[in-house]
Amino acid sequence: MPKAAKKATKKAAPAPGPYDKVSLFEAKPRQFGVGQDIQPKRNLTRFVKWPRYVRLQRQRRVLSKRLRVPPSLNVFTKTMDKTTTMNVFKFLSGYKPETKQKKAERLRGEAEARAAGKTVEKSKPFVLKYGLNHVTGLIEQKKAQLVLIAHDVSPIELVLWLPNLCKKMNVPFAIVKNKANLGVLCNKKSATCVAVTRVKPEDKATFEKLVEAVNENYGQIYATASRKWGGNILGLKSQYKIDSRLAAVEREAAVKASA
Repeated sequence: MPKAAKKATKKAAPAPGPYDKVSLFEAKPRQFGVGQDIQPKRNLTRFVKWPRYVRLQRQRRVLSKRLRVPPSLNVFTKTMDKTTTMNVFKFLSGYKPETKQKKAERLRGEAEARAAGKTVEKSKPFVLKYGLNHVTGLIEQKKAQLVLIAHDVSPIELVLWLPNLCKKMNVPFAIVKNKANLGVLCNKKSATCVAVTRVKPEDKATFEKLVEAVNENYGQIYATASRKWGGNILGLKSQYKIDSRLAAVEREAAVKASA
């Protein structure tokens, strides 16, 4: 006789305990179709139309890497090391020229002293010299004891000849970052170059050590960079194509060798 089919018995679900988590909200996957959930934030940098000056900066930077750069230009890509630069800038911060406000206060004080019948004593201040024409004249007269040149002057032809002039006149010099930092030393927005002509008697020993450090550290960098051409760096796509061609040539040579 055929066996009787067993009745399916359903087991009742156990009652939730007092410590079981009960979710009041069901998990629903998001739908990013038209008129549905809001799209997540994405990085849209590639689709941004950058300002013209930003595009020119980037194009100039790429061109300087792709094209062969002569040694006279390549020198401006090799600046003085950070430690020596910080020490020099810290020392020169005490030789800033007076601002318009301080000059007005000084002149007002002198005028009041003269009106009171007092004698006004004047002395030549110990300050930095700035301005391309002024610094050039100081170098030619051999009055400059140290010259700092900005690496990002535009157009670069303005200061392209300045390192050679300093070298010819035996004036210590260094190329530093950047024209805005040099401008801070002169109370200006930017400066192409600055020169030190006189230092205070109590600072002479410190200044001599700084000049020695500049000659030792930057002298080697300049000597190396002034003999080498720069640039000529391929992009990622070009380098990939060249590597793939070389790999194909090597595979063909391996096949021919095994045959």
